[in-house]
Amino acid sequence: MTPPDESAIRQLRQAVHTAAGRPEVREAIERIYTDLVAEVAERRPVCVVSGRCCRFEEYGHRLYVTTLEMGKFVHDLALAPRQVEENPGGCPFQVAKLCTVHAFRPFGCRMFFCDATSTEWQNAAYERFHGRLKAMHEALGVPYAYVEWREALRQTKHLWSAPAVEEA
Repeated sequence: MTPPDESAIRQLRQAVHTAAGRPEVREAIERIYTDLVAEVAERRPVCVVSGRCCRFEEYGHRLYVTTLEMGKFVHDLALAPRQVEENPGGCPFQVAKLCTVHAFRPFGCRMFFCDATSTEWQNAAYERFHGRLKAMHEALGVPYAYVEWREALRQTKHLWSAPAVEEA
């Protein structure tokens, strides 16, 4: 995988920072998340709290986020800072098999279930909701980026890490 160039990183950081400060961005994302929660509830996937969903390398999947999602995440995390632990191959917000940012986790986390019966509906629902997220970028005038979760966290760390929260 080719590492992003410095210009792309700066653009993403600026877009996320700007989006994080816009209430209409957070409200739009929250509406999409609310609709997603309702659809998932209808499907009733089983979660056995194994933590496999957060161990990307071990379980063989990737989580991606959009600029708008990162904006909302950065905003929400600044309100409730968390200690981040090094977690090679997994999510740095997983501690003892649990998600420490569950209340404001990104779309992909809300959509993915290890439950084998979820596979047939997950892909179509993912594409539909991702399409809404992508359209929301255009409607709100926010540059669209689709970045692997851990890479997005690395690129925006100064926006959500403890020193940034203290400076705010």
